[in-house]
Amino acid sequence: MQTIHKPADHELILRVVPLPADVNANGDIFGGWVMSQVDIAGGVAAAQRARGRVATVAVNSFQFRQPISIGDVVSLYARIERVGRTSITVHVEVIAERDPTSPVMVKVTEATLTYVAIDRGGIKREIPPA
Repeated sequence: MQTIHKPADHELILRVVPLPADVNANGDIFGGWVMSQVDIAGGVAAAQRARGRVATVAVNSFQFRQPISIGDVVSLYARIERVGRTSITVHVEVIAERDPTSPVMVKVTEATLTYVAIDRGGIKREIPPA
């Protein structure tokens, strides 16, 4: 297992600890749980940049590198990759901090998602300049 450091070009968006209810039949954290956390983190980053509501429109890529276990502290880091007229593409890296007695950080998942800025009525809107 290779130890890594937090991604320098990403911002920490979310830190969470999975619970026993989040495990799959193999005893690892369920992939759907991880996907939902990634979508939350990406959505937070996109909403900050869009200065308002966003909706997920695409999961461009999603790669599970290693399983997540109960007891891991899971940190989700996001970086805005592209801003269009109404859409924002966000890259999310998921790092698990393991073994508190001899701490190690491992990249467990990474994904790229696209969000669209929407108004209160759910209609697409333009993203304001940075």
